[in-house]
Amino acid sequence: MTIHRTSAGAAHGSSLGRLTLGAIGVVYGDIGTSPLYAMKESFFGPHPLATDQAHVFGILSLVFWSVMLVVSFKYVIFILRADNKGEGGSLALLALVDRVTQGTRLSGLVAILGIFAAALFYGDSMITPAISVLSAVEGLELATPHLSHAVEPITLVILLALFLFQRRGTARVGLLFGPIMVLWFLALTAMGIMGIVRQPDVLLALNPYYAVQFFILDGWTAFLALGSVVLAVTGAEALYADMGHFGRRPIRLAWFGFVLPALLLNYFGQGALLMENGPVDNPFFALAPAWALMPMIVLATLATVIASQAVITGAFSVTQQAILLGFLPRLRVLHTSSDERGQIYMPFINWSLAFFVALLVLGFHSSSNLASAYGIAVTGTMLIVTLMFAILMFKQWQGNRLLMGFLVAVFLLVDTVYFLANAVKIPHGGWFPLVTGLLIFTLLVTWKRGRSLLFERLRSEALPVDLFLKSGAKSAHHVSGTAVYMTGTADGIPHAMMHNMKHNKVLHERNLLLTVVIADRPYVSRKERLEVHDLGQGFWRISVHYGFMEYPDVPAALRLGEKHGLPFVPFETSYFLSRETIIPSARPGMMPWREVLFAWMSRNANTAMEFFSLPTDRVVEVGSQIEI
Repeated sequence: MTIHRTSAGAAHGSSLGRLTLGAIGVVYGDIGTSPLYAMKESFFGPHPLATDQAHVFGILSLVFWSVMLVVSFKYVIFILRADNKGEGGSLALLALVDRVTQGTRLSGLVAILGIFAAALFYGDSMITPAISVLSAVEGLELATPHLSHAVEPITLVILLALFLFQRRGTARVGLLFGPIMVLWFLALTAMGIMGIVRQPDVLLALNPYYAVQFFILDGWTAFLALGSVVLAVTGAEALYADMGHFGRRPIRLAWFGFVLPALLLNYFGQGALLMENGPVDNPFFALAPAWALMPMIVLATLATVIASQAVITGAFSVTQQAILLGFLPRLRVLHTSSDERGQIYMPFINWSLAFFVALLVLGFHSSSNLASAYGIAVTGTMLIVTLMFAILMFKQWQGNRLLMGFLVAVFLLVDTVYFLANAVKIPHGGWFPLVTGLLIFTLLVTWKRGRSLLFERLRSEALPVDLFLKSGAKSAHHVSGTAVYMTGTADGIPHAMMHNMKHNKVLHERNLLLTVVIADRPYVSRKERLEVHDLGQGFWRISVHYGFMEYPDVPAALRLGEKHGLPFVPFETSYFLSRETIIPSARPGMMPWREVLFAWMSRNANTAMEFFSLPTDRVVEVGSQIEI
C-alpha cells in the first residue's frame, strides 16, 4: 500500500493515530509474519536442535537480543534518523551518502553498495510472498492432514489472485490492512500469553547469559542456528524504506507500543510450548487452541497476503526510483488512483515477480526449504545499509566519535555474523537471491553506464546553440506555435531538431530545448520546478526539476512558464522526441556483451511520451542510429 506523500514524509491532515494504524498494516506486515516460520526453522530446519531448556532458552535469548539490537536500536532508533527529506530506503540513503562522499575515493564504493542493496531487494520481493503464504497455508497440514498435498496448489492460487489484484491498486482495501494486522498482532499476543502462563520460567531467557551458554555448549551448531534466528528480523528494512509513507514518529510508536511486545510474547509462547510438549511439527499453529486453528490459518493467510502486497508495491516504488535516477530504462507505469500519485502499477515488474514467485513455490516446495534462500538477501541488505550508514554518520553527523565508532562496530559485528551464518546456506538455496541480485545489479550498472556513453556521444556530435542561431535558424521557414524538443543533455542542439531542420526546413515561433533533471532528493518544490533561460530568436533552454520520488508531468511543468514570460497553449504545442537506436561497436566504452545488453534494454524501453505524461496527439518521434 502506498500513501500520498509530501516533503514532510506524511499525508496532509492525517492524525498520528491514523498514520500509526497504517504503519501497523503496511510497514510491519513482513516482520509481523515471521513467527510463522522463525522458531520452526530454528528447531526443525536444516540444523535441528533438541527442545530441552538449554536450547529453547538459548534460541529465545538470541531472538530477543537480535530483535532489540537489529530492529529496535539499529533501525528504529538510529537509521530512521538518516532520512533524505523525509524519505528512506537504500536508494534514498545512497543519495545522501553520495552527497557527502562526492569527489572522494569512497564515492565509487558507495555507489556499488547502494545499487547492490537495491538489487538484493528484488530477490527479497520474490521470496517474501512465496515463503509467507506457503507458511500460512501449511497450517492446513495440522488442521486437515489429508489436504497436505494441496498446500502448493492453494498457495499458487492465492498468489495468482494477489498479482492479478495489483492492477486495481491498493486504495480500495488500504484501510482494511491496518485493522486486519491489528487483529493479527492481538492474536499473536493472546497465543503467546497462553503459552507463557503454562511455562513462566521461559521468561528467564531474556538474560543474554543463555545465548552465551548456547554457544559454549554447541559451538558450530549454535553458529549455524543464527541462520534461522535471523528470520525473526526479516522485514526490518521496511521500517526504513516506508518512512516517507508514514513518518518517523508513527513507525516508532507502532513498534514499541504494539508490534514489538506482540512478537516477543509469541516467540516466548512458542518456546514455552516446545519445553512443555517437546518437538511439534509447527509450533506456531500448535500454540493455538484446537477451536481456533482454522480461524488462525485464515487470519495468517490474510496477514501474509498483506505482507506480500506491501513488498510488491515496494518493488514498484524502488523501480520507479531507479528509473528516475537513471539506473533502469523507462517502464510502463499505470496510476491506480486519480487522487494519490504514489499509487502505481508496473505490469512488467508485477508479472516478472509473479513468474519467479511461482517458480520458487514449485522449486522449493515448502517454507522450510525457502528459508535457506531468504536469510542471505536480508542479511546482505542489512550489512550494506550499516556500511553506508556508518559513512554518513562519520561524514555528516556531529557527536562523540568514540561512541559512534562503538555503535558502528556493534552493528557491523551483528550483521557480519548473521551474514556469515547464512552464507553456509548458499548451496542449499541461498544462491538464488545472490544470483538474482547480481543479474539485476548488472542491468542497473549497464544501463547507467550505457546512458552516460550515449549522452557523451550525443554531446560530442551536437551543434552549439550559438552557432545554430547564427546560421541555421535564419534559413528556416518559421511557423506559429511552440515546439518542445526533449533532450537528455543541456548542451547543443537536440538531434530531433537537427533532423527536423534537415528534412522539413521548419522552425516554430517558440522552440523550447527541454531537459528533465532528477535531483538527489525525494521532492522538489514548485518554485524550483522550472528553470528558464532565454537564448534569443525564439529559443529557450528549459530545465524541469523533479525529485526521485516524483512522477514527471512535462505539460503541467510548462504551465508554470507564465511567470517567466513563456506562455503555454496546449493545443498549439508539439513535442519532438529523439528515438535512438543503439548500435554496439568497437568503440572503447563497455564490453561488447554489455553493449548488446544495453541496446536490447534500449529497444524495449517504454516511450518517453507516456513516461513524461505527454499528450499522444501532440508528439512527433524522430529516429536516429547511434554507435556507442
